[in-house]
Amino acid sequence: MAAQHGQSDDVLRVASGTPVGDLASAIAHGVYDGREVVLRYVGAAAGQQAIKAVAVARGMVAPRGIDLSIVPGFCDIDMGDKVVTGITLKVVVG
Repeated sequence: MAAQHGQSDDVLRVASGTPVGDLASAIAHGVYDGREVVLRYVGAAAGQQAIKAVAVARGMVAPRGIDLSIVPGFCDIDMGDKVVTGITLKVVVG
């Protein structure tokens, strides 16, 4: 069963057009700063960008002896006239 991450988390919203390198850099800097990094997305194309960014970020932080993994979860996203279920990826150090 996947974990559910709260809405109070500081999240990075991912879209299908999000540049992978920019997102990976944001993930790496969050890890370096000791912050909890959570990605949130809706849809397969955005999910692909999120997963690729975590893979790239993992390569960025590896020279410092840091390893990354992810814990998936669900969240509700208010889209104005409706609520949709999104997916969250909590980036875990270690």
